[in-house]
Amino acid sequence: MTEKQDVERTLELNHSQSREIEARSLWGDAFRRLVRSKTSLLGLGIFMLFVFAAIFGLALSPYDYLRQDLYALEQGPSWAHPFGTDELGRDFLTRIIAGARTALFVGVFVTILQVGSGVLIGATAAYLGGWIDTLLMWTVDTILSFPHFLLAVFINATLENPIEDAMIAVAERTGWQWANNTVYIDYVVVFGALAMVGWGPIARLVRGQILSLRAQDFILSAEAVGVRTPRIVLRHLLPNALGPVIVAATAGFGSIVLAESSLSFLGIGIQPPGASWGAMITENMGVWRERPHLVAVPGITLSLIVFAANFLGDGLNDALNPRSRQ
Repeated sequence: MTEKQDVERTLELNHSQSREIEARSLWGDAFRRLVRSKTSLLGLGIFMLFVFAAIFGLALSPYDYLRQDLYALEQGPSWAHPFGTDELGRDFLTRIIAGARTALFVGVFVTILQVGSGVLIGATAAYLGGWIDTLLMWTVDTILSFPHFLLAVFINATLENPIEDAMIAVAERTGWQWANNTVYIDYVVVFGALAMVGWGPIARLVRGQILSLRAQDFILSAEAVGVRTPRIVLRHLLPNALGPVIVAATAGFGSIVLAESSLSFLGIGIQPPGASWGAMITENMGVWRERPHLVAVPGITLSLIVFAANFLGDGLNDALNPRSRQ
């Protein structure tokens, strides 16, 4: 083993040990601060209930969210149907649970796409600098200059036909009939539209975090002994920028769910036979005077999830904010 490798190994060992101690202190303090916040606990409770309903709700429900009962059309709330039934005789509570599954699926998948893209682009721009940084940040500024939702509507409308044609072609060539399913096509279009408009803030956040970390002594020491750039980014920079990214992703989850429901409300998101809270509101707008709960229930449920994500995001921000630590 060469002297350079010895220095590099010693440097990484010392830094990893100090980082482990600091991380235990940081996350321990953050957790204690989080559980002391009533609004954060409220948001966490609502969010966990939402996740449980989305994952297990349909299995526990005695009804199929697509099953039509011609003998139970437009019934009001009852013990058998707590939220009543819609104009096709479908149990509305089960429909709400199916909408929660859609919201969770879209929220998690789009968050992964946005965070993955934002972290990769932000880290690349910050560490390489120069014309690459200028080009990537110009792209971010250009995307952020447009209203996010209007840009998502435009991208959704633009991508819908090409993606549909591509998935139908895949189904014909491979025999994968699921690719010809309109619900899956809707999902892919919504994923693409929301992911393309939401990675910019994450990229800017990661870039700022890494630029501030690059001047730290442990990064300068790693560069001095010849540690490779990918190793510095993956082992030292990104782990130290993780906290703000988690906060941004949690707070952004509610915005993603709201955007998906808004697209579905306009008829360009998840459409029947898929279940979306936004589409449910659209379907029942014609009877909201006679049966207001068919519009109010999905609207209130959507609002609760958005508020819960915001409460939890604010709580995580306060808990992980180093300036509030004593």
